[in-house]
Amino acid sequence: MTADSKGTPAGAAAAGTGITHGNGTVAHGTGAAAYAELAAVGPYGVRPGHALITMVEPHPGHEHAYNRWYEDDHYIAGAMAMPWIFAGRRWVATRDLQLLRRPEKSAVAQPVTTGCYLSTYWLTEGRYDEHMKWTVGINQRLNRDGRVYQDRTHVFTAFQDHVATVYRDGAAGPRDFHALDHPYAGLVLEVIDAEGPEQRAGLVEWLCARHLPRRLAGSPAAMVTVFRPTPLPGDRMSYVKQVVGVDTRLTLLWFLQQDPRDGWTAHFAGLEEEVADSALGRVELVAPFIPTVPGTDRYVSELR
Repeated sequence: MTADSKGTPAGAAAAGTGITHGNGTVAHGTGAAAYAELAAVGPYGVRPGHALITMVEPHPGHEHAYNRWYEDDHYIAGAMAMPWIFAGRRWVATRDLQLLRRPEKSAVAQPVTTGCYLSTYWLTEGRYDEHMKWTVGINQRLNRDGRVYQDRTHVFTAFQDHVATVYRDGAAGPRDFHALDHPYAGLVLEVIDAEGPEQRAGLVEWLCARHLPRRLAGSPAAMVTVFRPTPLPGDRMSYVKQVVGVDTRLTLLWFLQQDPRDGWTAHFAGLEEEVADSALGRVELVAPFIPTVPGTDRYVSELR
């Protein structure tokens, strides 16, 4: 559902038009009254059924301006203020963190150091279709109102469906729905491409049953969330590329309790080789990040 400049939900401007949900239910109110009806139906659990994961590179010389725009405007108006996003966090890769990335030849980032800011958002399970209607509408409005920063490149941006979460400590500790609010000291973005669409289910099973539990044991990572990308709508903003690997790709987020630079080799060496040896897929990106400090320009001077 989008809104026009007077706050009237698009598609419900005429009295009695109604607003149709993704689950087929219809809210018949208009204006503010429709919100009460929309809230009364459909899923509203706490599981992160979907995510928006977006890695962006500000153009050289625009690092400070981009960070201020994202912190002061877009993080809220372009994400957190939208329906069904219930958690968000920004991450940054300073130059020394960028230089830890692998593999050198990546299908995700060319060169592999590209993409110094990462934003992650959780969406309520079952609300993807409704959220997408809103996000397309609001971003068209933001662009029309001159509130979209153009001097940036989307390196890796996709809405994704949650596949699994693997925990290091079983039932102890924060759950995945806490992950973007808990003060984790670092995050590792890992992108794996299955050898083909028919291999992805087997890759997921191998990751969750064998590879990730073994890697998590004794590591600084408390959990790994696994997602699969979904195609962006045809009416997306032109500066965002269509998603690659919808049928083959997996996105993993490793949530770390220490700075990723501490023990990087000890804990993250050999990931590519282990996945390759499984004959199920190949690692296209392993990229460490640390959290930004909201409302500040900390780390902006350390990106180049």
